[in-house]
Amino acid sequence: MAVQRVKLALIDLSGTLHVDDQPTVGAVEALKRLRQHGVQVKFVTNTTKESVGSLYDRLRKIGFELQRDEIYGSLGAAAEYVRRNNLNPYYLLTDDARTDMPPNDPERALDSVVVGLAPERFCYEHLNEAFRVLHQRSVKQEVQLVAVHEGRYYKAKDGIALGPGCFVKGLEYSTGVPAVCIGKPNEYFFRSALPDGIDVAECVMIGDDPNDDCLGAMRIGMKGYLVETGKYQPEKYTDEDRPAVSGIFPTFSDVVQHIISSSAEQ
Repeated sequence: MAVQRVKLALIDLSGTLHVDDQPTVGAVEALKRLRQHGVQVKFVTNTTKESVGSLYDRLRKIGFELQRDEIYGSLGAAAEYVRRNNLNPYYLLTDDARTDMPPNDPERALDSVVVGLAPERFCYEHLNEAFRVLHQRSVKQEVQLVAVHEGRYYKAKDGIALGPGCFVKGLEYSTGVPAVCIGKPNEYFFRSALPDGIDVAECVMIGDDPNDDCLGAMRIGMKGYLVETGKYQPEKYTDEDRPAVSGIFPTFSDVVQHIISSSAEQ
């Protein structure tokens, strides 16, 4: 069977292209090579600590060439979900991320909770406020718990750090309200990131999370390439239980070289 040429690469950001304010090894030049090879790119991210504008500015500052509209994040998808469902949420988000979300209506009661990665909000005071909003649920009062994503952990400059998933699960447990997950690995998120005219078989996903990035994309027919520069920790796996992804590579640059080399062999 002929291998289809890669037309689009969906690329994770944190842990794949950069860790905080440092690009991963060779990533800036590798992104240029990928574009020169004729592959379209789209940056898909569960990052919720900062707005799209702040994330774009950060990436440009550390050397990446991209357009703001090439960034497709779970934060923007969550904002669209809030608008479409006419919600008036209590936000467990950073102040910066909050600027991407619809404003609250002070004339209406809070009817939902939106949770992203917001370390300074994950204290008893704010979590208890979220609990009280969700605890209103009754036969006559419907409420929603919206998880921008349910990441377990992520790679920070000082090591692995706790993600928002455990706080989402804690609110589910205490209130009985199931969460609606917006970001990766949600199938809707991946499909909505694809431009018109691009088939999933012509796409690859490159990321540092075996499940949310790679296996999530593979479930809809893409290849999923895993890098070792972020949250994936190869030392925690044996050969027998290593993630069943399309390929595991030391860096993003190595994935790009694989894509280019594979294309040359066709």
